[in-house]
Amino acid sequence: MGKVTGFLEIDRQVQKYQPASDRIRHFREFTLPMSDKEVEKQAARCMDCGVPYCHGPTGCPVHNQIPDWNDLVYNGDWEGAIRNLHSTNNFPDWTGRICPAPCEEACTLNLEDIPVAIKTVEQAIADKAYELGHIRPQPAATRSGKKVAIIGSGPAGMAAAQQLGRAGHEVHVYERESRPGGLMRYGIPDFKIEKHYIDRRVEQMQGEGVSFFCDVNIGVDKKVEELQAQYDAVIYCGGSETPRPAGIPGAELAGVHDAMPYLVQQNRRVAGENIDSVAWPSAPIIASGKHVVVVGGGDTASDCIGTAFRQGAVRVTQLDIRPQPPEREDKLTVWPYWATKMRTSSSQAEGVEREFQIATLEFVGEDGMLTAVKCCEVDEKRKPVPGTEFFIRADLAFVAIGFAGPLKQGVLTELGDALDVNVDRRGSTNVVANDRDYRTSVEKLFTAGDVRRGQSLVVWAIREGRQAARAVDEFLMGSTVLPR
Repeated sequence: MGKVTGFLEIDRQVQKYQPASDRIRHFREFTLPMSDKEVEKQAARCMDCGVPYCHGPTGCPVHNQIPDWNDLVYNGDWEGAIRNLHSTNNFPDWTGRICPAPCEEACTLNLEDIPVAIKTVEQAIADKAYELGHIRPQPAATRSGKKVAIIGSGPAGMAAAQQLGRAGHEVHVYERESRPGGLMRYGIPDFKIEKHYIDRRVEQMQGEGVSFFCDVNIGVDKKVEELQAQYDAVIYCGGSETPRPAGIPGAELAGVHDAMPYLVQQNRRVAGENIDSVAWPSAPIIASGKHVVVVGGGDTASDCIGTAFRQGAVRVTQLDIRPQPPEREDKLTVWPYWATKMRTSSSQAEGVEREFQIATLEFVGEDGMLTAVKCCEVDEKRKPVPGTEFFIRADLAFVAIGFAGPLKQGVLTELGDALDVNVDRRGSTNVVANDRDYRTSVEKLFTAGDVRRGQSLVVWAIREGRQAARAVDEFLMGSTVLPR
């Protein structure tokens, strides 16, 4: 695939960033696009692997046919590349921006730490397709007469909606917030993905006959039983939004917040919306001129860091209870799987102070206001080491240690014991359904995405939405041609 000797002749190159001193002054995306010729050269580096691990179960969850579209890009066939990419992934313009790229970890060239720039090529294909007018509504030629309701308009709900709409069903998407997109819109900062990329997909889907109903909280404003009466099938794609409880004393102090209300507020500000949210009502949270502590080491913590810098924080410290990982993994024991190694996000590179193997013992305050965070070192079993306690000044603290399942208010409260749920190994409460038919214990109700599998990547949500759409189409019609 690509140029036979390309990986020997061409160095790896990915998109560059604006300098940190420039990008923290705005909330727009800050990657600098590569030229078409540069992208074609990167696609040429794709090897003719006997087993392309990049698009197998070790690499891409949606099974993108990466060697195929790398070859098409190398040969200048951008229309063929987007057609191939769309055959497995409804929204490559999203995943090309925010997916952590497990495909690159699984690339054969990653054995030498120079994987093919798959994520960069994917984004370039999607952006070029829009530029050339190759992405247009694809309405179904015939209608089935069946109606499907989808609860939630995140990546899983959107993917399921588009697949079912193109299969000829009448699809109605219900969204609790004022605009579609779920946590793609309200949880991920604009500097990682600007929201017009969501808007243009919504417009495309509306052109395919999909209808969106926003400001409708299913289970509160409209009952699930009403949907069951009105529709032939219902898919619950509510996401995983309940903050994981940290159990840290002093969490009630003013200035201590869960991560998501902070991120939602700022995304609403950027969009010119009211900052009050149905799910996370809160007073304004601003980091300007403040000392900020972020508890947690994942993507959400990183998003809080980047947001705080852009709001004008004086100092940002990140506390991670895990030990500092090695700079380079042992390829022979890990590849082609995702490796635990030292990774620095663009937000962390903007100046955060990272502390590893540190436990957060208590939020300390005066007169009900946060003033410091009490910490200590931990051993290899994450147990506090006596005598290592210390304090970090803090005016704001964000707890970003993950999510423990869907919000209880709404669908879960209405259905109660009729809907089977379980608790996974991470302590998350998830709706029970297998990954073959995606059917829940409630009649005509299917589920997909984080509400079923627990918090995960956008690319996993897209895969589950596509697979759930296939299961629903087969349920309604007796057979299906939709892909898994």
